[in-house]
Amino acid sequence: MLLSIIAAVGVLALLIVVHEMGHFLAAKRAGVRVLRFSIGYPPKIFGIRLGQTEYMLSATPFGGYVRMLGDEVGEELSPSDIRTYLSELLKDIVTKASGGGHGGPEQRKGWSKSAASASVELAKTLLSGKAHLRTEERLLLEEIVRQGSIEAALDSLSLTPAPELLDAVRQEAFPTQPLRKRVAIVLAGPLANILFVPVILTAVFAYGIPVLLPVVGEVKPGLPAEQAGLRPGDRIVAVNQQKIATWDELSRAVRSSGGRPLLIEYERAEGGTTLKLSATVRPVRDTAKGLASSNAGIWMIGVLPRGDSTVKRFGPVSAAVQGVLESARMAGTLILGLARIFTGATPLRETLGGPIMIARLAGEQAHQGLANLGLFMAMLSLELGVINLFPIPMLDGGHLLFFLIEGVRGRPLQVRHRELAQQVGLFLLMALMAFVIFNDLTRLAQG
Repeated sequence: MLLSIIAAVGVLALLIVVHEMGHFLAAKRAGVRVLRFSIGYPPKIFGIRLGQTEYMLSATPFGGYVRMLGDEVGEELSPSDIRTYLSELLKDIVTKASGGGHGGPEQRKGWSKSAASASVELAKTLLSGKAHLRTEERLLLEEIVRQGSIEAALDSLSLTPAPELLDAVRQEAFPTQPLRKRVAIVLAGPLANILFVPVILTAVFAYGIPVLLPVVGEVKPGLPAEQAGLRPGDRIVAVNQQKIATWDELSRAVRSSGGRPLLIEYERAEGGTTLKLSATVRPVRDTAKGLASSNAGIWMIGVLPRGDSTVKRFGPVSAAVQGVLESARMAGTLILGLARIFTGATPLRETLGGPIMIARLAGEQAHQGLANLGLFMAMLSLELGVINLFPIPMLDGGHLLFFLIEGVRGRPLQVRHRELAQQVGLFLLMALMAFVIFNDLTRLAQG
């Protein structure tokens, strides 16, 4: 149980870092001020300010966020946005005054809200010194001197900002960026998760993956394999004269047959010797239903693997190639699975899981080795990236939908409409979370 929790928290934390790092790097590249980069949700455990951003570790592990300057729902900058910017600007000045560090005790004491006289004197010193000050920094320091305190200066400038100050805030705030930059920032999170998949898989293939060997473990009665004479323990070596090294290769050969007869060559250990045998097998359709548009399932011959496996390692280049190919295969599987859900072919209860299911699966994969845990993490990263693109308010896809509407209309939706959509999105997400947790608990109760 402890391993499951550790594995789940570790996997989710890494994927959240990747997702938020996508938003963070895109925002930085666009010139947007990032106020906070948090792994987890409050309460805050630990935080450190580096540059213009506070990096935090918070107590609730299943999540994280990047907070940028400005309300992403609002159209115009509010006085509170300007005040936030001025407070951050003051922290920049403290860092600059302390020689680029984090601000020592003397600097922090000098800017204390309760030490008004010390703050004014320090502002005068900076204004008269040789320190390089940006226009907005100089405006703030001059206002501190004029008002006699930091609080009064922040109140005054946030309510009646000078044009130069307002321009500086607009350059660094998220909602006042051009549409293309806002789209890039929001899209960067899901894309980071999706692009992280081939990176994980490349590492997994280089480390070595367990490969299931084509050894028959069970032959289903009444199906083609039994009729052709295959038995448990038989090792498939070729299909239609194409060598077969893994169970996956056997599955692909059968599924792509289109129902045409297959010449299967196999080995059978009998009486201390190995017999080389062959049989012609005609695959049949699986009785399971496919998508709603078709009642036909996949082609099959009626065999299951015994579980024999080996470890296969790849060189750097081949590992990267396999990582990309496996990423594409995973994406296809995920899209097909989503299609089955949306068409009703697969019940929601059979597919959706929450934190309990993630912890259980992460623990199972961790017990089976790092390669299995890596494959699980890759699939989870892909799902996180794709699901975040769904056009649901509160998800990245919801923001992208707003941006699409803005691009078509030539102006954003009204604030009240976006706020209403956000509330609906929050309700849907909470309902979904309640459903998946209930689903997890039901699975546990049923064993």
